[in-house]
Amino acid sequence: MPPAEAPTLADVRAARERLAGLVVRTPLLRLAVDDAPAEVHLKLECLQPIGSFKLRGAANAMALAGPERLRDGVYTASAGNMAQGVAWSARRLGVTATAIVPEHAPQAKLSALARLGAQVEKVPFDVWWQLLVDHGQAGRPGLFVHPVSDRAVMAGNGTIGLEILEDLPDVETVLVPYGGGGLSCGIAAAIRGCGSRARVIACEVDTAAPFSAALAAGRPVPASYTPSFVDGIGSKSVLAEMWPLASRLLDGALSSPLDDVAAAVRLLVERAHVVSEGAGAAGVAAALSGRAGRGKTVCVVSGGNIDARVLARILAGEVP
Repeated sequence: MPPAEAPTLADVRAARERLAGLVVRTPLLRLAVDDAPAEVHLKLECLQPIGSFKLRGAANAMALAGPERLRDGVYTASAGNMAQGVAWSARRLGVTATAIVPEHAPQAKLSALARLGAQVEKVPFDVWWQLLVDHGQAGRPGLFVHPVSDRAVMAGNGTIGLEILEDLPDVETVLVPYGGGGLSCGIAAAIRGCGSRARVIACEVDTAAPFSAALAAGRPVPASYTPSFVDGIGSKSVLAEMWPLASRLLDGALSSPLDDVAAAVRLLVERAHVVSEGAGAAGVAAALSGRAGRGKTVCVVSGGNIDARVLARILAGEVP
């Protein structure tokens, strides 16, 4: 598979025009925590219609595909949020959508897919991961929307970077959850294209930190993976086609313990009145640890699709 291609600033700006009226221009909220080691701001992508940033990339990619390529429907491999973005866009366009999800996909995301009218196929994690590696399944009809390395998807994600710079032009650090790299690289491409010198740092969780492992080794390497309540990020390795792009565009990685991510989810509810899923709180956990440095910091709260029972346990002080 050839290396993924970064979207240009023109790509991102065109995506923004294409998405006007479809996605929410989400607010940037200052996190009021007096003892925080940095000035922390929250980019609230959990407020999108599907509760996740994934709507930006999915809608942009499907709009660019055009009616002919969408004639036989669309499908994607997703733990839940990209599948919702594809399903939401498919329903709007009047085409069928199929979501191929790993067996551990959370019920909150599966219920959302049912509401959106998508067909759901559960497969073992390794089978699901191979779909990402192969960019779809040979012989399956329909357009495969890759949740990570598609240039149009990254361009849609990059619109978040434009909004951050408009609302906080002197931002110094942007902390982005790292699943496959499509969000972080899209944002970084937009920020770099605008001439900003802000650092863009990938945020992971200790139970699944392939980008941290790749940076340490200087190349993609197998990484340990343990399923947890942080279901929106993490895998067994960095996608090979994303490594050249991510290693060039991103300024490092920070991995947090599950305890810290759970504490960040809890703090967001209690102090900011924001519901975040585990992946969405990964950047907040990194920021509050002090390891991301001081200064003006934006944490991308990538999604809020968390099971109510999981959230209840976290609010009770547990780590599910």
